[in-house]
Amino acid sequence: MPALESLLAFFAASLLLGIAPGPDIIFVLTQSAVHGARAGLATTLGLVTGLCVHTTAVALGVAAIFQSSPLAFTLLKYVGAAYLLWLAWLSFRAGASIAHTLARDAAPCPGLWTLYRRGIVMNVTNPKVSLFFLAFLPQFCSPARGPLAVQVLMLGLVFMMATLLVFSGTALLGGKLAPVFNRSRRGQVLTHRAAGLVFAGLAVALLLG
Repeated sequence: MPALESLLAFFAASLLLGIAPGPDIIFVLTQSAVHGARAGLATTLGLVTGLCVHTTAVALGVAAIFQSSPLAFTLLKYVGAAYLLWLAWLSFRAGASIAHTLARDAAPCPGLWTLYRRGIVMNVTNPKVSLFFLAFLPQFCSPARGPLAVQVLMLGLVFMMATLLVFSGTALLGGKLAPVFNRSRRGQVLTHRAAGLVFAGLAVALLLG
């Protein structure tokens, strides 16, 4: 297994990477601001579950396929962008229909299980995460410390713990904003449309990256 010093350094680096603005943390903040802290936490769990897939892919060497095959990388990127655009459409649709409902403390939530699945799909369909893991995790591994696959899995677990910590805090912060944004019908409409713009922007960024 990696040395304790390497694990601590990796955990610190993972915390900093989690805090840095990126599509995942923006996704969590948006969901919690629109639907409340529980929605943000469900999204966070989905994103962390998606990291399990990327960690396993790197440990097994599958991520190298995306690094060497432009076609595989492009196809997965298009799938991820299409999913984000679909979420943007759902948000704009919700923004248009919510005006006919009574104002509440939080906008109607699509369901915690649905948000959990969305987090998984968004994370898994982003090939950049696998490539990032492929470049980042091995730097903290050493052949002298045992099988590299086991070390990668352990580092992936540490990264997930750091991500869970940062994103949960983000969800709780976003949850504080939800009552403010959803206090009126107009606020609910604007919040949903802002979320739609975020999803569409993330899709464009994924395609152009």
